[in-house]
Amino acid sequence: MASPAVPQLLLAMTLPLLWSPVAPTAQPELSQAGEESGQQLDQENGAGETILVSGYAHLEFASRIWPQALSRNLTLLAASTSFIPRKLTGLSLTTKCHVDHQGWSYCTCSLGYQWNSTLCSHFPSCTNHSSDLDPCHCRIFHDPVPSYCQLLPPVPANLTLGSHLQMPGNTLNITLFMSQEATNLRWFLKHPNRKLILLWPGTNVFQTYKQGQAGLSVTHVSYHWTGKYISIFEAQGFRWNLYQEVQVPLEEKEVTRLPDQLSISCATSPGFQLSCCIPRTNVAYIAAWSPNKDSQASMHNTSDSQCLVLAVQHCPAADTTYTCTLQSQNVTPLMAPVSVTIIQDGDTTCPEDFSVVAWNVTKAGHVAQAPCPMNKRGMIKRSCWSDGVWGPIQNSCTEGSILILCQEAQLLAGQGKPDEEVPFILSQLRGQVKVASTPSDLWELLHIVTILAEVVVEKRMELTGRALKDLLETTDNILDVNTSSLWTLAQAEKPSMGSDFLQAVEILVHSLSPQQHPFSFTTSNLQIQSQLFRHTSSPGYNMSFSTGALLKVQIPWYSLAPLVHNGTNISITSLVLQKLDHLLPLNYIQGLGNAPYTTPGLVLVIAIIADGQAFTQAEVIIDFEDMNGTLHCVFWDHSLFKGHGGWSNEGCQAQAAGAVTQCICQHLTAFSILMSQHTVPESPILNLLGQVGLGASILALLLCLGVYRLVWRVVVRNKVAFFRHAALFNMVICLLAADTCFLGAPFLPQGYSSPLCLATTFLSHFFYLATFFWMLAQALVLAHQLLFVFHQLSKHLVLSLMVILGYLCPLGFAGVTLGLYLPQGKYLWEGKCFLNVNGVRLHMFSEPVLVIVFVNGLVLAIAVLKLLRPSLSEGPPVEKRQALVGVLKALLILTPVFGLTWGLGVATLLDQVSEVPHYIFTILNSLQGVFILVFGCLTDKKVLEALSKRFCGTQPSNSAISLATNETYISEPGKRSEHASYEERMNT
Repeated sequence: MASPAVPQLLLAMTLPLLWSPVAPTAQPELSQAGEESGQQLDQENGAGETILVSGYAHLEFASRIWPQALSRNLTLLAASTSFIPRKLTGLSLTTKCHVDHQGWSYCTCSLGYQWNSTLCSHFPSCTNHSSDLDPCHCRIFHDPVPSYCQLLPPVPANLTLGSHLQMPGNTLNITLFMSQEATNLRWFLKHPNRKLILLWPGTNVFQTYKQGQAGLSVTHVSYHWTGKYISIFEAQGFRWNLYQEVQVPLEEKEVTRLPDQLSISCATSPGFQLSCCIPRTNVAYIAAWSPNKDSQASMHNTSDSQCLVLAVQHCPAADTTYTCTLQSQNVTPLMAPVSVTIIQDGDTTCPEDFSVVAWNVTKAGHVAQAPCPMNKRGMIKRSCWSDGVWGPIQNSCTEGSILILCQEAQLLAGQGKPDEEVPFILSQLRGQVKVASTPSDLWELLHIVTILAEVVVEKRMELTGRALKDLLETTDNILDVNTSSLWTLAQAEKPSMGSDFLQAVEILVHSLSPQQHPFSFTTSNLQIQSQLFRHTSSPGYNMSFSTGALLKVQIPWYSLAPLVHNGTNISITSLVLQKLDHLLPLNYIQGLGNAPYTTPGLVLVIAIIADGQAFTQAEVIIDFEDMNGTLHCVFWDHSLFKGHGGWSNEGCQAQAAGAVTQCICQHLTAFSILMSQHTVPESPILNLLGQVGLGASILALLLCLGVYRLVWRVVVRNKVAFFRHAALFNMVICLLAADTCFLGAPFLPQGYSSPLCLATTFLSHFFYLATFFWMLAQALVLAHQLLFVFHQLSKHLVLSLMVILGYLCPLGFAGVTLGLYLPQGKYLWEGKCFLNVNGVRLHMFSEPVLVIVFVNGLVLAIAVLKLLRPSLSEGPPVEKRQALVGVLKALLILTPVFGLTWGLGVATLLDQVSEVPHYIFTILNSLQGVFILVFGCLTDKKVLEALSKRFCGTQPSNSAISLATNETYISEPGKRSEHASYEERMNT
């Protein structure tokens, strides 16, 4: 056992194999105890042969001085009597260990050696603050040391970068090419002024992985993304760090001029100072002022900025523009001009003033500027009007600590560790509200809350009770009357401040971790109550409040029951905010704008979370104290008025219930109550019509498959009939699968945590799209028949093209949709196992469907013209009537089969549309399976003849209007249309 404070060595040895025995030579300054752990030494090897053996030797030294030559006269002891001693001619040092007085070994690897990643992760680092960049060169062990450092293999990867200099606004792409399988890959950024930052997929950051290659992309880079990009991964049993240095030049907007213009009287102020400041970055800049005659320039550095100050000793004789030029290699120079206006005799001026700050004499029509007080950033400005009268003071100063928090929050769009930093920023934000004294302070505080809400949504974070309390205390202080005077000035700059703040608070309240329930918190301006439903049956949700006019909130159990699947836990949170309704913009939808409104001074926010997903479709009953006047319920719709938000009454109505007034809404959002005369009727029949129609379609499609099973060989005896019925058969299969998935989706577990829900959504999307692509395939075949009458078609080629169009194209759309929107949490529609309505369904379903419908409409027009032209030109009245009947039947078949009724979906996509298009759209398209059975199958002459012959034994008639190939012909003696002749030419 080594004595305390005695150095130790762990060695790898190179050993020549010699037959002649070598006697051990005594070495009084060291003792040895060896153990072979490498290649077995074979006695049959020839004399003088040398091999490399990895072994372990524990050497103790009497002093801290390492021996100069460890290879001289050292003999490896034999493991057995049959083992011939071998002579060591060299030792390669791998590990140095120092044992402290408590018996802990501090071991460091030599250059080119390292501990394996498994051992590295189980033992602490020698440094006090172990970081993610720790190369695993030094570890602390308790005797005995479990292993020694191992020789590193060649680096198994290469980190490439297109250019070390990235222009602002561009996309940075870094690629890691790996020759070996890598695990635990992470990306970091070491900013010049910040600690090591973890990079995660966020608003600006995208990470890609595929076989042998990993990529990092950063969009819209700025100087905040400058620094050393590091890739850390494990391969071949070791931890590897590779890095690339990236430089991002500054932009002109990042150059601060203090002041940016100046009006001065040389009689009162013979000299002045100009400053040009830039944030610290790894791009080296050379700054210079011009003109610099009779001036002195000096550099002043702070922890996060660099300023070039120009001290002008004497006023110029005339107006002069001073320019601060910042130059760097391979970068366009930055120019920051400052105009200096000299006040001449006779000029109208504003006199000196010492209100708030000292305002010097300023020329009329110019703006005087003064620096903000200590610890604040920005400028205080005051206009000198044309008549020489001072205007109001514009204070854009912002507390430095608030700006630092805002910058930290902004960088969370891909940088840092949101799970740790979001709660930290919330805890810091609570104290910053008390120091807010300017509109800029308030705007930045609300901006921070909004950014944190976006990060929480992007990362699907769950907040603890402590973090939520910090948010609520911050909200309470913001709503306090002491800050109300700042809202008017702040909202003049950004009218949607109140709406954005409300939305951010809603999002953050939704993010309360289920483990934190039940949760309640009360302040002077808000009350919050949250609870968890763990049972499968309940009288519903009931919560009472003592705030103002609000008495009670109820959610009936029949609204909650659909969310409970296999013991799913439901959390419901109610938040009442005082005074916020007065801070929201005065925006009302049409029908509410002409009435005088008063509000009870509160806003109610309700959140329902099931399986980590928020739901907004539920019936909410809110009891208010009885009020005078005609009452009407409204909710705050964030999407109205170009994103500024507004009050809407859609889906809400007020009714008297004894001594109280009830507000009943069919959705969850921020509620209030207003005076109005109008209500919006509900339409619960739509869901019932859709379900009944889908059920009938499924039965009709099954019957259609049964009919095809009986008559298939009879109706596909020529190519034209084969193409049509093959397309129709695949449409039936796809529509049947799609309708089944859609009808059964409400009965499945909801949310992203349910693989069955995700699979059902994907299959519904795929099969509905496939139905329309098969419609398109049939339309294109029909168009070819009508336009290229004498062109022969190959059955196998056309069928292959139809399969590619009918299945591979929709599969591509469905796969791309899943890959794009699932990682962003935008794939599922809340409360349903179907595509999200917020843009996803429009771009990935509605738009392709409408394009196909448009193409099918053109084919229908061509078919009608072709049917009308030969029949109505020269034929007798009988032929005209029969042609008209053929056109009518063609329309009845092609319209539902080709999906032209889906064109009504355009009307349902429009805002503020009446309910009539919704009813027509629902009825026609839920019954599309019935239409296909009736008009695509049972009205087909060949199908009817085949069924009649099979069941009744009757013979077909000798004249008919055939719709099997979408052609009209009359079987009269000696006369047939050109379409009938074409069908004969197409026979196989």
